[in-house]
Amino acid sequence: MIKRKIKVVNPTGLHLRPAGLLCQTSMKFKSKVLILYKDKEINAKSVLNVMASGIKCGTDIEVCCDGDDEEAAMESVCTLIAEGLKE
Repeated sequence: MIKRKIKVVNPTGLHLRPAGLLCQTSMKFKSKVLILYKDKEINAKSVLNVMASGIKCGTDIEVCCDGDDEEAAMESVCTLIAEGLKE
């Protein structure tokens, strides 16, 4: 299991389109991908869970990946978030 802290930088936070993109990216991997935020574990492969988290721009989150391809999953998900989820 690996973890990395990252800041959400896209201006609108994790609303439908960025949440969907994050979910699509996470589902490419066999590893479990979680977002840790405010004592919650959010399944990054579930659009509804990500949207319901209410994560806004400037929020610090922790991405947690666990599984055979955890390194690749972490790199892909964190790069997407760091680049502003294509917004």
